[in-house]
Amino acid sequence: MGTILTNAPAEPVGTVAYATADGLLGSVWLLVAIPLLSAAVLLLLGRRADRWGHWLGVAAIGAAFVLGLTYFLQLRGLENKSVELSLWDFITVGDLRVDFGLLFDPLAAVFVLLITGVGFLIHLYAVEYMAHDAGRRRFFAYFNLFVAAMLLLVLGNNYVMLYFGWEGVGLASYLLISFWYERPSAATAGKKAFLMNRVGDAGLAIGIFIMFASLGTTQYDEVFNGVGSLTATTVLVLGLLLLLGATGKSGQFPLQAWLPDAMEGPTPVSALIHAATMVTAGVYLIARSNPIFSANSTLQLVVVSVGALTLLIGCIIGAAKDDIKRVLAWSTVSQIGYMFLGVGLGGGAYALAIVHLLAHGFFKANMFLGAGSVMHGMNDQVDIRRFGGLSKYMKVTWITFMTGWLAIIGIPPLSGFFSKEPIIVAAFEREDWTAWLFGGAALLGAGLTAFYMTRLFVLTFHGPKRWTEDIGHPHESPKLMTIPLILLAVGSVGAGWLLSTSVPDWLTATAGLGAAEGEHHPVLSHTVITILSILVTVLGAGLAWFLFRSGTATAPQPAGVLVTAARRNLYTDAVNEAIFEKPGIFLTRALVYLDNRGIDGLVNGLAAGIGGGSGRLRRLQTGFVRSYATSILTGALLVLAAFLAVEAGWLA
Repeated sequence: MGTILTNAPAEPVGTVAYATADGLLGSVWLLVAIPLLSAAVLLLLGRRADRWGHWLGVAAIGAAFVLGLTYFLQLRGLENKSVELSLWDFITVGDLRVDFGLLFDPLAAVFVLLITGVGFLIHLYAVEYMAHDAGRRRFFAYFNLFVAAMLLLVLGNNYVMLYFGWEGVGLASYLLISFWYERPSAATAGKKAFLMNRVGDAGLAIGIFIMFASLGTTQYDEVFNGVGSLTATTVLVLGLLLLLGATGKSGQFPLQAWLPDAMEGPTPVSALIHAATMVTAGVYLIARSNPIFSANSTLQLVVVSVGALTLLIGCIIGAAKDDIKRVLAWSTVSQIGYMFLGVGLGGGAYALAIVHLLAHGFFKANMFLGAGSVMHGMNDQVDIRRFGGLSKYMKVTWITFMTGWLAIIGIPPLSGFFSKEPIIVAAFEREDWTAWLFGGAALLGAGLTAFYMTRLFVLTFHGPKRWTEDIGHPHESPKLMTIPLILLAVGSVGAGWLLSTSVPDWLTATAGLGAAEGEHHPVLSHTVITILSILVTVLGAGLAWFLFRSGTATAPQPAGVLVTAARRNLYTDAVNEAIFEKPGIFLTRALVYLDNRGIDGLVNGLAAGIGGGSGRLRRLQTGFVRSYATSILTGALLVLAAFLAVEAGWLA
């Protein structure tokens, strides 16, 4: 079974006590094994599992959730609240020793519950959503693989295990985003996500190499204990490389362009990516690596800057989009920006970011599945300009989506208020002028979020109907889709308060998370910040309601510079094309030309010369004796003439 290592935070650094893996927590490996085995069964059995394969996929994640909840309750009863399970030697090369091991601690536990709990509801929803798709069994195999990889990512006890799950998540996301690969747009989106994530993954891999070169290990506890022995430059470089990996997976600047295009996959995929799995991986990486990031103030400043910039980028672009799923996608980019802002602030803000991540899992899954319900009832229409008045036809979807909308914009007492507002307060608690910069960005983002999310809600469910006759008659989704919506709506309402009052204390058992850094003196009082946050939210939502309550034009209208830029994703795609794609295409064509004309030309020319010469020489082989005798006589006469010329001095 392996060996359990129990870490007590109160003990001296590096102290490890060993215990036999005879308790319930010794089976933590089942969290990864069950969905992985289910995925293998569905892929290996093929069409023979078409009739029941989707239910196996749902049951696997349901079982993982029950186990995760059981392990969570078991962990709460432990004094040390940290269990490490070593299964076998994974890599043994020279001085490099890497265990295939798992770590179940407070941080991993809350992620396990999010991944399996919200993931189960999304799986259940997908049974009906994918009912008429011929590839439903294959879809659930990839879905289970996605969850298994994410669980390995958060449960690994070292950076190599994390990277193993990290790449598994990347593979599964590629398979799911491009699931409908017959569509060129889906195939392109899958490749775009895969390639942009390779950029971030390269940074993470190099960071792991630096860990081993500098510290001789990749184990979490050994790396964190050794951070104090590294130079400030090494810590900065290592942290920046980890941050690069985090920006790739979490769709943060400058690697955010893939995330909205991932909407080409089935809607349950979008919900799973944005709410419970892939985009949360970057936040987890920084939170897990908090001793590294907390050791360098410049590194923290970079993380905060990335978060603040990205949350504003997501808000601005989201306000100009008309595709219901892409609006939600850019909102994810923005909300993950708030989480990066939180983990970058350090100290107790680490826990605040995790609280927002967990609350976001409820209301974002709620809204994505709600968008899928709208599409289900509107013949796959996604343009919010062609909706309107759906509240009359889709009551459950309307009410549940409303809870997600109110939660994400931060209306009290819904979950988003209790999870996002503390991050805004923490941003204003910085000790220099950056408090105004980052606090102001977070506050502005709250107002913009209220504006574009209200625009989305109003244009979809209110105002005059604007759909065409080919849409048919809008209708509510089946119960198998609405039941998960209702449960997620309940979480959207109450999860924030419950999480904000329990998770920070729970995370104090994980080094550096939830721990306060002494007294803070914010530039504005907590009460003033809260009032300002509610005020800008109400103003943003009110403005959007006033502008779009009667609908909007069903075709793009001429707009100013900012709106035009937002419609074009602030030209980030154009910049990527200009800096990376076009030079890459030019270099590829140049290398192809060099290969064809240069290398292949030289080889082919040499071959042609030898072939042509041999062909001409072959003509001398006539087979007639008289021809050969004539050739010999001619050669002999030429040799004799040469000797005579030399004797005569002609060739001296």
